[in-house]
Amino acid sequence: MADTVGGSLAGYDMLFIPGGFGTRGLQHDRAFVDWIATAKDAPLKTSVCTGALLLGAAGFLTGKRATTHPGAYKELEPYCTTVLQQRIVDEGALITGGGVSTSIDLGLHLVERLMGNAGKDARARVAKQMDYPYS
Repeated sequence: MADTVGGSLAGYDMLFIPGGFGTRGLQHDRAFVDWIATAKDAPLKTSVCTGALLLGAAGFLTGKRATTHPGAYKELEPYCTTVLQQRIVDEGALITGGGVSTSIDLGLHLVERLMGNAGKDARARVAKQMDYPYS
């Protein structure tokens, strides 16, 4: 259950933006994009699928490489330096994932990143528990 809606995103450790058809319109909704931009100080900003369009509209992809759903590569181009046709693009404080199914890969990537030295083992354990056969 959400306990806050529409408040500032300042102070959060991570911003995760999912995709979907709604992102096409929301990237042009100034009030919504300004709200996303309040997460500028979040140490980690992530998206999957067309959520990258919202990260881009908020200015977080400037000078970065990124990815999104293959059907939105052209739409992502104005927001970043290079659109990569990859499942995960990790630019340090900014991570973008490709299409919808990439959300699992992104989750496992985050487990590995957030667990430090134990990351690879933690990722493998989570993937095994999920019966996820891909690496």
